[in-house]
Amino acid sequence: MITQTERLIIRPFTEQDCEALYLMNSNPAMLKYIPTAAFTSREQAVELFHQVIQADYQQHGFGRWAVEHKADKRVIGFCGPKFIAEFNEVELGYRYFPEYWGTGIGTEAASAALAEFKRFGIEQTIALILEGNLGSEGVAKRVGMHWREQNEFMGHKVNIYAKLL
Repeated sequence: MITQTERLIIRPFTEQDCEALYLMNSNPAMLKYIPTAAFTSREQAVELFHQVIQADYQQHGFGRWAVEHKADKRVIGFCGPKFIAEFNEVELGYRYFPEYWGTGIGTEAASAALAEFKRFGIEQTIALILEGNLGSEGVAKRVGMHWREQNEFMGHKVNIYAKLL
């Protein structure tokens, strides 16, 4: 486990989470502001787990973390750091199933995750938020991130928020 809050457990993803990874990456509502195509098979989630998430854990010592809801005993999204080579910076990223939107989960998990970043040698972080994603911008602001600039990422305009830790 990385950390926990009153409602959440934030931990590394395991292979048992591949179903949740599939659902997160095939849900059109969750992908509205994500510049990638929706998954069409569960094998894509297994590939994501092994070739991206585990590779990040091994290469950097950190990566996206599963967010497990204590009351529901299920993975409801992710929150955590990812090294973004295009910017040579570590991004705080987060995504949750729509039924948890507006419940404070995003801010709760982001605050708890940020509190652990220094333990992984992360001194500053950014959030890359596609233009129009006001919910994600709200989370970034509530955890003390400040707008830095507009840029492009994966062919899309993004607002970059930043925070020194």
